Amino acid sequence: MASLSKVVVSDSAQEKIIRLIAAELTVGPHQVAAAVALLDEGSTVPFVARYRKEATGNLDDTHLRTLEERLRYLRELEERRAAILASIEEQGKLTDALRASIDAATTKQGVEDLYLPFKPKRRTRAQIAREAGLEPLADVLLANPMLDPEQEAAKYLIVKPAGDGVEAINVPDAKAALEGARDILVERFAETAELLAALRTRLWDQGYVTSTVVKGKETAEEEKFRDYYAYSETIRTIPSHRALALFRGWGLGVLKVELGLGEQLEAVVPHPCAAMIAAHVGVEDRGRPADKWLADVCRWTWRVKIHLHLSTELLLQLREAAEAEAIRIFGRNLHELLLAAPAGPKAVLGLDPGLRTGCKVAVVDATGKLLETATIYPHQPRNEWQDSLATLGRLVVQHGVELISIGNGTASRESDKLATELVKLIAAKKPEQKLAKIVVSEAGASVYSASAFAAAEFPGLDVSLRGAVSIARRLQDPLAELVKIEPKAIGVGQYQHDVNQHLLARSLDATVEDCVNAVGVDVNTASVPLLARVSGLNQLLAKHIVEYRDANGPFRNRMTMRKVPRLGEKTFEQAAGFLRINDGDNPLDRSSVHPEAYPVVERILARVGKGISDVMGQPAFLKGLSPADFTDEKFGVPTVRDILTELEKPGRDPRPEFKTATFQEGIESLTDLQPGLILEGVVTNVAAFGAFVDIGVHQDGLVHVSALANKFVKDPHEVVKPGQIVKVKVLEVDVKRQRISLTMRLDDVPGSSAASRPPQAEAGAGASRESQGRRQPTAQRPMDRQPPPGGTMAMAMALARAKQKSS
Repeated sequence: MASLSKVVVSDSAQEKIIRLIAAELTVGPHQVAAAVALLDEGSTVPFVARYRKEATGNLDDTHLRTLEERLRYLRELEERRAAILASIEEQGKLTDALRASIDAATTKQGVEDLYLPFKPKRRTRAQIAREAGLEPLADVLLANPMLDPEQEAAKYLIVKPAGDGVEAINVPDAKAALEGARDILVERFAETAELLAALRTRLWDQGYVTSTVVKGKETAEEEKFRDYYAYSETIRTIPSHRALALFRGWGLGVLKVELGLGEQLEAVVPHPCAAMIAAHVGVEDRGRPADKWLADVCRWTWRVKIHLHLSTELLLQLREAAEAEAIRIFGRNLHELLLAAPAGPKAVLGLDPGLRTGCKVAVVDATGKLLETATIYPHQPRNEWQDSLATLGRLVVQHGVELISIGNGTASRESDKLATELVKLIAAKKPEQKLAKIVVSEAGASVYSASAFAAAEFPGLDVSLRGAVSIARRLQDPLAELVKIEPKAIGVGQYQHDVNQHLLARSLDATVEDCVNAVGVDVNTASVPLLARVSGLNQLLAKHIVEYRDANGPFRNRMTMRKVPRLGEKTFEQAAGFLRINDGDNPLDRSSVHPEAYPVVERILARVGKGISDVMGQPAFLKGLSPADFTDEKFGVPTVRDILTELEKPGRDPRPEFKTATFQEGIESLTDLQPGLILEGVVTNVAAFGAFVDIGVHQDGLVHVSALANKFVKDPHEVVKPGQIVKVKVLEVDVKRQRISLTMRLDDVPGSSAASRPPQAEAGAGASRESQGRRQPTAQRPMDRQPPPGGTMAMAMALARAKQKSS
């Protein structure tokens, strides 16, 4: 992530930024100033949120992430503002009034609007007209509509041949002169910041986005876009998922997307926006000689210049807002997935299902160490069911397996049947060995399998078997295993391939960082990818820690970590509180109490007259203590309160208790589903329009937001989250389009008005397992495939080119 301090702003600009952010967050400027100073020094958000509460006045990680993003935006704005002021001043055109207007602008767009008339640009038609001496004609007709345009234009005719390095100037007749005058006024009107702001507001408040199918694209392959073949919706109310669907269809050349004021207003003469331009520049139709010409200039300004400019800009704005919402949803889903309940230190058998190539099997012990692998062929075409049962039975008994983790890809239901029979077999032959089976998301397992880290971890192991190891381990500790995979490959996003990849990566990296540090990391067992996500650390330092650990044995205390090469004082400060040492020399090292605060603990121990081992985990000894009695100049009440809480429950894990879902026997494919059937399932993804639920048929069903609860739900995350076990009722099954409509309102009657909802036009929101980095039958959820190169990117480039031309 780029450092915030790379953008340098003046002290006055910094003060203005701090005041603005404080007002937006409704906190004190001193809190924001302290947070900014800490972030600029290189402190991480998790460190500041956890260990610098006194400085920031208890700003939490949510406040700090918002502050961090706004600080980045506002500093870039100030940098751009300074560059624009310098450019205009260099041209000798900077007035006090213009400087004040630029200083008062609160957005990048506002600053750019004011800069438009002074922005260096290619030689325009207006510039050519000025060089031909036609600006006085434009000025006089605008100032005095009583003049006859044809008669006035006749005074400005000129034919000057090229010569001696001078270009030819040719104004042969009145028509050419009036066209040049028109070009001058059009450019002038189109570069008026106040007018642009008013038109932009009008178009945003009342504009309609319409889409129609491109002729010849009404094919079965493109049927997924059919809900947008004749679509219209106000731009300010389009949800992010529909906006991104429109842009994907546009980028693939299936849809034509336009922005206007709607059919009724578009038919009005003069156009409402042309009328706004006329009113702003003082043009009226009073029957005077120049009134019609001036009205045509206003119409031309809107139709040829401003409409293209603003529609391009506002569609980009819509796309950016939709992407921001999609990124926010992805981050939220990723947060829930990473903090899913861990099964804990239990021996697990990972089963990566397959048909022709067989099921890959890997057994790991309670610490995640790989013990044994195998490949079995229980399904078609080999159907070695009994041999597969025998192999699995041997592995379970030999290694004391307690859990079977089944990947949810192809043949998962068939493999789940095999596991069910295995559980019954073990229960009959060895009742003292408790065995359970769980179907888990295998999202990103293939990405991990082919990664450099997996190759280094298991250099002699087949790539396909590495996936089975990942499936086993992610049941033990989802966080520790999923951090090995690029967040985008985990596949809990909405149109994740279509959004700004830099912003997506930055957001997801922040989410992973927050999750890892919220849980804490055992420095003596953690992998390099997990350590690299700890506050203050990076990939290189994590590698040094593991190398030092391998060479010198487990760390006995936190202070020993200072001996790790290149791990300096600042890094130690940022990381130490999040790194745990279990069974070390100091019991405090397995808690989230930072080493710098150990003296505070010593004062607490002195007060209660007990040793640290006696106090930790014993709330009775700490009862009645007042945090205020142990504060000093560095540690205030918030930190002392956190220390007392941590002493009561040392190393507490914020993740929920481990639970499993049970899929119904006999329900294995879409054809087995019937409307009205009630099933148990697992939420796999949450989007703006609802939640996708795995009910064990290889294709997730959709619970529309309107069917999540018996009340109005604005945000699906209010009701469900990834990994949650829910009961759903089947409303409708569309085998052709591979869609399942579900409801969590179990009293809904399929086909009734109470169960009716908007069409599931949101296909392609990132719920398919194919988009999660795993194999999937090609018939399933085609909208979730990443578009080919030149798709949405071409559309974005076209928008950018159009915007450039309009300026």
